Amino acid sequence: MFKHHYVIILLVVAAVFFGCSSTPRIDTTKIPDAIRAGQISDMKFGMFICWSFSTFSGQEWTRGVDDVNFFRATGCDTDQWCETARASGMNYILFLTKHHDGFCLWDTATTDFKVTNSPLGIDVLEKLRKSCDKYGIKLALYFSEGDWTWIKEELPDNPMDTSIENWRLPVWKTGQNAELKKTQLEELCTKYGLIEFFWIDHAQSDGGLNHMATEEWVHRFQPNCFMGFNHGEPAGRLCLREMGRPGPIGDPSTSVYNKDAEQSYKGYLAAEFTYPILPKHEGGAMWFYSLPKHDNLCHPVEKIYNDYCGAVEYGNIFSVNIGPDYSGKIRDIDVKTLKQVGKMIASKESGQ
Repeated sequence: MFKHHYVIILLVVAAVFFGCSSTPRIDTTKIPDAIRAGQISDMKFGMFICWSFSTFSGQEWTRGVDDVNFFRATGCDTDQWCETARASGMNYILFLTKHHDGFCLWDTATTDFKVTNSPLGIDVLEKLRKSCDKYGIKLALYFSEGDWTWIKEELPDNPMDTSIENWRLPVWKTGQNAELKKTQLEELCTKYGLIEFFWIDHAQSDGGLNHMATEEWVHRFQPNCFMGFNHGEPAGRLCLREMGRPGPIGDPSTSVYNKDAEQSYKGYLAAEFTYPILPKHEGGAMWFYSLPKHDNLCHPVEKIYNDYCGAVEYGNIFSVNIGPDYSGKIRDIDVKTLKQVGKMIASKESGQ
């Protein structure tokens, strides 16, 4: 009897230490580039989730906020995000981990300026990882390499005024902190399982670590993770086309901000393009949830489906951008539109 209990105790201890680790195991065996590029291209269609301070500011960029309570989300329905993605024929979610404001949507040890200290009080990335696994959705991450919390300068009279004139002021330039950037990327690479690719935003500089070095650093932890940079120093295996369109690699007309790299850089093995599901409108954000008055604005089903077909034709991946609302849910019109796209994709794949 006592021997039986002893064996059970040993099994429980072994499970705790070897089988139930909270840190996901990641296979660090490098896959040949050609095979890995095919795996990336095969993802075809995904959802780009932008949810942060700008959801609540009504502005695309949100500077001048240093209180985590500004992120006043009343919920976070990552299951809804993933269920919608799956029903829409999507294979991955590209999630914004940190915008230029420096507010982190994961439980980082590098700063107190993070979502777990906000009223929501949860690690959103951890919750999303679990939902992705539940619904069979792959995970990719957006990361702003520049960070306004790394520099202290006098703010303009209206720090949330993101007009082009104010963007050019020195106040909108980031500080440099290569070690902090590296630590944050290491956390993202080691605590949240397999990351398919990083979408690195260069809008506020490289943060003190150039793009080649950034790629080398990430590959220490996840050698099969593709790196993409929306502009700046060309690097990485993934060509990013912000506000772009489908097309063959090397065609500069497919890019808006990355034309030179698209034409001259020879390291790209796959291409991604993205744009917001919100059409152009007056006031409010586009990449984030805009304003309640825009809740019925959405690109037509046909446009999104046609761009999906273009992505398939050229071996691209297409990340349509969605901004969850104040309650952490995708807007009703977005859900309806995307699920209609999903039905068209299913019909195409079945040959009907």
